[in-house]
Formats: sequence, structure tokens, C-alpha cells
Amino acid sequence: MALTAVCDISREAADRFGEQWDVPPARRYVSLDALLEAEAPDIAVIATWGVTHAETGIRLARSGRVRAILCEKPFTSTGEEAERLAAAAHEHGVLLTEGFKFRHHPAHLALKARLDSGAVGELVTVRSMFCQSSSPEARRPEANWRWDSARGGGSIYNLGCYGIHQVRSVFGVEPVRVFAAAQIEGTVDIAASVQLVFPAVSGQQGERAALIQVGHDQWRAHYVEVTGTTGMLRLENPWNNEDQPVSLVQQTAAGTTTTDFPAVFQFTDQLRHLAECLATGRPLRVPPENSIAQMRVIDAVFESIRTGEAVRLAGTSGGAGGSDRP
Repeated sequence: MALTAVCDISREAADRFGEQWDVPPARRYVSLDALLEAEAPDIAVIATWGVTHAETGIRLARSGRVRAILCEKPFTSTGEEAERLAAAAHEHGVLLTEGFKFRHHPAHLALKARLDSGAVGELVTVRSMFCQSSSPEARRPEANWRWDSARGGGSIYNLGCYGIHQVRSVFGVEPVRVFAAAQIEGTVDIAASVQLVFPAVSGQQGERAALIQVGHDQWRAHYVEVTGTTGMLRLENPWNNEDQPVSLVQQTAAGTTTTDFPAVFQFTDQLRHLAECLATGRPLRVPPENSIAQMRVIDAVFESIRTGEAVRLAGTSGGAGGSDRP
């Protein structure tokens, strides 16, 4: 794989990125139309502000100039946008996936494999924490898109989407209810607590739940705990662990075991997976249907925050699907 062209609305940003990755000046664009007129890349990566993902992806899909699109998270701003983007890709035969890098990390693949094998019994609950402290002085819209709702900022779009996607993947089905509360600063949610309720499994009474906590205003907490009827799996530092080793801890009545995984660059694994799917036709780990369901859940999170009430989700088919094959 080779980076052949870059595009940014800022000439300075396009040149800076181009210099870093040895992209010739003639292939650094400030207009998507200009890029698509001159280039025909196999894969286009959308790494713009989240509010522009749907529009950019639809233009790429309709151009007839790309074979696949890797769209950074969050996939879009709403479920309706996600449906339109997925429909455009399907109509024009473009492979489309959302960029959740952790789905390709060997530690996450191992966690899912152990859970599916019954290593900790039947899944009961998941607790997910992704919190990091940013000073109030730094949390200014003009300083960073994360604090600007007009550009898709906020803790749910920026951090919560990780936990929501991971929980949906682990349960393997879509949640039936959502309840959420948030701390608002300016125009964005600076922190949030999200509870997702999943249907009961056959042979068990009662529904199952997951708790996701995210925030930019609190002490760092960065872990996932998956609890079953006979044990627990824990990943420390599960999301942003580039160039850092990761350990998967398993606790059961037989004792505690720790499996160490060497550092990997998840962005490379993510792109390699898409390239392999494009070349071989193997299933995507994160197909567009998954991303549509993901954005519907996020829509429900925001509705719950707005109303202060639990939100019931309409049934979806195959939203948590995808392949977890290595």
C-alpha cells in the first residue's frame, strides 16, 4: 500500500501532511473535486470532522473513482446520514467500512474469542471507561474541534463511540433500551454516562446491561471489563495503545491468567484488513449495516440526554454483525 494523494481544505495542512508522508506537491489538493478529477485511488480515507463524513463519503462513492472507503469514527452524525452513506456505497459498488481501529487489535480479537468459547460463562455485563483530563483552559471551540458542536465535538462522538461499538460487538446483538446522562459545557457534552440494555439470552431470566463512562473533565480511566457467570475478562488501555503492549487478564475460580500482546499500530492493521477484503471478498469486521445500527444507538443516547428518559430502540437486523476472524 502506498499513499498517493492528500486533500485538505487548508493548504498548510495538506502541505504539512504531504511533507511528512512524501506525497509530491502536485498531488496535494485543497479541493475534493480536483482530487477526484486527477486521481483514482483504490482506497479513500475520510479523516475530516465528523459532521462532514456523510457528505464526503457520498461524493466519493458517487464519483466512480474509488473502490473502497475507510471512514473514521463516528461514521456520520446521525442514523439517517449513515443510511444515506451506506446506500450510496452500495449503489455504486464501493466497499465501505468505519474506522474502529481496536476491532483489529489481537487483544480484542482474543477477548471476543474467549467469550464466544465460554471461557467466563454466559456474558452478563460490560463496564467500559474512557476518561481523560483536559484543563478548562484548553476546552475552547476555537482551539480544538472536540469542544465545538458545529464540527461534531463532544465526549460521546469522540470517546463514547468506542465503548458503544465495543459493547455491541461483545454482546453480538443490538440493545433494546438506552439511558444516558451528560455534563454539558458550552455547546458540547463534556462527559457522559450511558447504560445499554440488551435482551436476555435463552435459558436466563432478565435483561443484561452495559455501562459506558466517558469524559474529558476527570481523572484518566481507560479499561474494559467483561463479566460472565463464571469469570471476568479485563483489558487495560484498550483504545489508544499505539506502540504500547496490552495485557488481557482472565479471572475465574481456577485463578488469574494474564496474556501479554506486543505493541501494534492499529491503524495499519485496520487498513490492511480493508485492503484484504477488497482483494479477496472476505467479510468486513465492520460492515455498513453495523455502522447504521451504531449511529441509531448514538441517536438514542442524545435523545435520552435531551429528555431525561430511557429510549426504546426499534428492532434492527444484523446490526452487530461482522467478522471477528483474525
